[in-house]
Amino acid sequence: MNKPFIVILFLLIIVNQVKSQNFEQIVIGTEHSIWSNILEEEREYWISLPDSYNNNGMSYKRYPVLILLDGNLHFKSIAGMVNYLSSDIYRSRKIPEMIVVGIKNVDRRRDYTPEKIITVRENNTGGGENFLSFLEDELLPELDKEYRTLPYRILFGHSLGGLLAAHTYMKDKTLFNSFIAVDPSFGTWDSETMDKKLDSLTENSFERFIYIASANWGKRNIRNRDRHLRFYESLNNKCSGELPAELEYFENENHSSVPIIAFYNGISAIFEGYGISYRDIESKEELIEHFRKISKRLSWNIPPPEFLVNQLGYRIMQSGNNKEKALEYFILNVENFPTSFNSYDSLGEAYEVLGETQKAIENYRRSLELNPSNEHAAMRIKELNKSK
Repeated sequence: MNKPFIVILFLLIIVNQVKSQNFEQIVIGTEHSIWSNILEEEREYWISLPDSYNNNGMSYKRYPVLILLDGNLHFKSIAGMVNYLSSDIYRSRKIPEMIVVGIKNVDRRRDYTPEKIITVRENNTGGGENFLSFLEDELLPELDKEYRTLPYRILFGHSLGGLLAAHTYMKDKTLFNSFIAVDPSFGTWDSETMDKKLDSLTENSFERFIYIASANWGKRNIRNRDRHLRFYESLNNKCSGELPAELEYFENENHSSVPIIAFYNGISAIFEGYGISYRDIESKEELIEHFRKISKRLSWNIPPPEFLVNQLGYRIMQSGNNKEKALEYFILNVENFPTSFNSYDSLGEAYEVLGETQKAIENYRRSLELNPSNEHAAMRIKELNKSK
């Protein structure tokens, strides 16, 4: 049997096996488009929703929005990373669940440059403000209408996208609250342009968080790092209080390899402390203070996560020590998440353990109203009524 025939036979076997298998797709997002009157063109974008989004019992939840520039390059990797860092499945919970939106490119030099770049040849740079208007006046309102969003938006950009992210951060008014600017192309700004932008800064910028990553450019490294450092130090000097920002240099990463690791470090910096373990919390007051500090840094109210408060309550309740203290945590969850069926279910359970049958029934009933499929609440109501 000759070699070409063996190769052909092998390929035929593989094709036959592929045809005989029933493949299921693994879907990480959906594709959408919107007509932009501002840009006068159709714009495509991809959306990845959190695991809990389509859970019937979680329909009360709303989510921050992460906008990815160069979405066609970064959507798959970053959507997967966000899912891993936030989903209950992996028990990581380092960051909140969020809706990830990747904007596909049409002309990135046009869209990501805030000012006209003067070159020997004619170019179409300088459309950054138009593109930002598209994001804030057309896309974000569309997302708010179609999805359960929170008014907390993060803008991620690399290279020219990082330039636009930094420019947006410095604007007096913007709908974005935090920024991840990865190796921003500050070389497109001369000293006069950057100084003018820095001089026009208002206190509004310092109510936002910005993470800046700087990569190793080899022979041109000093100039690149100096621009990023100068930008960061200028922000720090102009901020009257503690600057909510971080600058990080990646010695072992170049301009092309830095985005993914920088995103991980950047999103972790934004939500530093969010993933605190229940083992590190000693009291309800300490818990509230911990998340008050995070909220102050981000200028956005972040209550202690429901899952974390539940863990604390059940830990105390199951230990048998000071069960009234456990009740405080479950009450806190109901106060912070008044439309969560699970918070009322847990509170009902706490009252049941304390022997307060009527209060237990009342909370189980409220849980059942919010989620008629909650079999646990229905069963406990039936059993408690029997025991009266």
